[in-house]
Amino acid sequence: MQRAHLVTILLCACQAFALTAPAYGNPTNVASEASVAKPTGARSDPASSVIHHIRSKLADHKLHNEAKAADLAALEAFYGSDSATPLWITDMGLSARGQSALFEIERAAEWGLDAGAFELPPPGALPANVEDQALAEIKLALAILKYARFARGGRLDPRSVSSLFDQVAALRDPKTVLTEIAAANAADAYLQSLHPKHEQFVRLRKVLLKMQNEGGEGVKPLANANMRRLIVNMERWRWMPEDMGPLYVWSNTPEFMLYVVKSGKTIFADKTQVGTKTDPTPVLSTDITTIVFNPEWVAPRSVLVKDLLPRLRKKNYSILNKYAFSVSYQDKPVNPTKIDWARVNIRDYTFRQKPGPNSNLGKVKFVMPNKYDVILHDTFPARRKVFQKSMRAIGYGCVRMERPDRFTEVLLAEDKGWSANEVAALWANRINSPVDLDRRIPVHLTYFTTVVHDTGKLATVPDIYGLDGKLERALFGGATASHLSSTKPRREEAANSSWMKPTVGAQPAHGGQIVKATWYGNELRGNRTASGEIFNPDGLTAAHKSLPFGTCLVVGNPRTGKTVVVRVNDRGPFTEGMTLDLSQGAARAIGMRSTQNVSMNIANCR
Repeated sequence: MQRAHLVTILLCACQAFALTAPAYGNPTNVASEASVAKPTGARSDPASSVIHHIRSKLADHKLHNEAKAADLAALEAFYGSDSATPLWITDMGLSARGQSALFEIERAAEWGLDAGAFELPPPGALPANVEDQALAEIKLALAILKYARFARGGRLDPRSVSSLFDQVAALRDPKTVLTEIAAANAADAYLQSLHPKHEQFVRLRKVLLKMQNEGGEGVKPLANANMRRLIVNMERWRWMPEDMGPLYVWSNTPEFMLYVVKSGKTIFADKTQVGTKTDPTPVLSTDITTIVFNPEWVAPRSVLVKDLLPRLRKKNYSILNKYAFSVSYQDKPVNPTKIDWARVNIRDYTFRQKPGPNSNLGKVKFVMPNKYDVILHDTFPARRKVFQKSMRAIGYGCVRMERPDRFTEVLLAEDKGWSANEVAALWANRINSPVDLDRRIPVHLTYFTTVVHDTGKLATVPDIYGLDGKLERALFGGATASHLSSTKPRREEAANSSWMKPTVGAQPAHGGQIVKATWYGNELRGNRTASGEIFNPDGLTAAHKSLPFGTCLVVGNPRTGKTVVVRVNDRGPFTEGMTLDLSQGAARAIGMRSTQNVSMNIANCR
């Protein structure tokens, strides 16, 4: 900060000297230049010359290779206007506005960012010519746009870190950033305003600043695990919606807690049970639309494949009686004992559990649309004892609540003004009763391992899914999620790893991971997925576990070097009407069965 004031004083002194110093040289020439008439409304030559050089530099192909296209387009539009003037630079160096922006960017570490990520012009350098002015103007402008992007969560795409993050950072358009910061009274205050305003982010930052002050100016996140953890959690807040709602539900998965927050104050808190590491609870924001009392339960695909299918193939039907499942095919009841479960696709069948005291969903569920089909719900009596344990990752991804009755009362009181007695009446009956909310209530399923409570106490919880480590390596070990692992990217990283993006027809067969696989008719089964993750071979195809439907794969034979492109769909990784001949690396009719090593890679779909 002292350096900022010193540079400002020196620049102001230089500019004052330039204005008051006597003219040296031929006075006649000065007079003659002053007497030359200029067109009305014409800009001064220095500014016009700088803008000309800026436009020329922006057209340089080298710059296009180094900067983001959207940022360059914003600069071209901004400096291409007839009224454009330099914002950050003068012939005497950085303007006061430019210094304000530069010094704020240099303090990026105070916000959990890396100041070294921004290429800045020297703060006190005097430009030798207009070309230097133009380069300094562009360099600072690009740094400002990059800072704005990072402040809003644009360092990483959340989905590149893990497929569990169903989030998209709310980035501000670069053109908007330039327009707003040009109109702002203070560039530093504008840049500060881009960071999250969530209460938890503000509290975590205060802890970070305290840690930095106690550790001294030389403390670095790479050498401080506690600081890295703070920054990782601050980064996740950048991915959250700017406005979480005046009334919202916040379920923090690793904390095993759920909160109802109204006008910034917690009005309800409850213990939760969440998904295991193999069947994790996703991170998303959606709305609760309906509360269903005495709900029926339709078993999800994960339960069908992992729990039911192995038993049914062994003709063990006791689980169907235990959980009172009824089975149907295309909405028609079927007798499960008459079906050869080794030959059919269990995903084509519906297993439904009627409401009752042993229902998996308990007495109530809270419907919230999302692509994972995750819901909040009650639980059955045998699971209630789990709430007394500290580790409560036990389910298939949905969130079970300890006190759903009280949670229901809070929501319906806020939404409809209902009394506790009115809610209790619905709770007491045994009829399936859906209640649509008058207004949608936002619900945020999050993954924060560091939380600052209202008392100011910093609480840390276990990283139950290992997501802190993934994000740490992405932030501190490289700029993208492709640095998260060495040779075997897992499912979450596969879609963004550079080695997983071959050109169709040019990718060698051995370029993908080698997996042992067996073709059963039109299904590929084996002991590992395309991304190297172990999966259940009982009816689960490689693609089902590792890759989203619609993904294309290059599947090849390392021995022959031949490859073929196939598309993943809900029947497995095969093209319509074809499967693979692994011995030749070509397509042939469905029905072949063989076992051997193959290679797999993500491909561009044709």
